[in-house]
Amino acid sequence: MPKTPNILLMLFSSLALATAHPAMAAQKKPVPSGTVTISQAQAGYIVAAQYGGGTLRYRGRSYAFKIGGLGLGGLGASSLTASGTVYNLSALHNFPGRYIAARTGLVVLDKSAGKVWLKNQHGVYIALRAKRKGLMLSTGLDRVVISMK
Repeated sequence: MPKTPNILLMLFSSLALATAHPAMAAQKKPVPSGTVTISQAQAGYIVAAQYGGGTLRYRGRSYAFKIGGLGLGGLGASSLTASGTVYNLSALHNFPGRYIAARTGLVVLDKSAGKVWLKNQHGVYIALRAKRKGLMLSTGLDRVVISMK
């Protein structure tokens, strides 16, 4: 029989993914352009805040960036590392900007599950697989700003 945190993790993750993913997926098929890795801290009590940085790998080169934002739908505190794919990036100058993010996930100590989808005003789309540590339930929409270092 699974432990209670594992059951809660699966339940909340399934529910959150079922509600958030269709909203971000209702667009034409994205074209892979690069990859990203991100490390950030997140805290929330109804309003969630996050700040961190990462690396964009695009056309054979690496570019450092900062990421931060505010949103609704968080409870707790966690650290996050994520990696994923960047889509529809036709030029480097289209990567920085304001993104709308849909996030789902649950963190209980060192067990986590979650995904993050981001889209900016230039049509750049980022799909992330997130791993978190801490204690946090996270489902909601955020405004995220990415700037190059």
